[in-house]
Amino acid sequence: MPYSIHIRRTFQAPREKVFACWTQKDQLEKWMCKDVPAHQTNFVQLDVRTGGKYVMEIPVEDGGKYIGHGVYREVRAPEKLVFTWAWDRVPPKEGDALPTTESLVTVELFDLGDTTEMVFTHELLDSVTDRDDNDKGWRGCFLALEHSLTAGLAAG
Repeated sequence: MPYSIHIRRTFQAPREKVFACWTQKDQLEKWMCKDVPAHQTNFVQLDVRTGGKYVMEIPVEDGGKYIGHGVYREVRAPEKLVFTWAWDRVPPKEGDALPTTESLVTVELFDLGDTTEMVFTHELLDSVTDRDDNDKGWRGCFLALEHSLTAGLAAG
């Protein structure tokens, strides 16, 4: 039985700015996978259009790296993104509990004037552990996104 995550969050930023944080390389690298502050996320491919692909790399201390990748199934600026989500580790590490199947992420952004409501769904997760790990990770990422948006508004 597939599992899913649903997170609803309001950001103190206009919808276009929040959408840019999901679709522009320099913005994504400030918050994506920053649930672990030491992570240095690098998007080596980012083609944000329906059918386009993304690939991100996160180096780890042992010299390996995690590679996140997927395909955009729907892109409707500035209101909706739907994309697949999968991970690999290079080189593979024994005992690493990466999900073995591709899951699906949907991000919906609702314009509330000076704020944006995000409705986030991550579905087709393999197990309760996968669901719980992703829930914790995404919530940490969204804290980093909030900090990035706040810093960006203060600077601009």
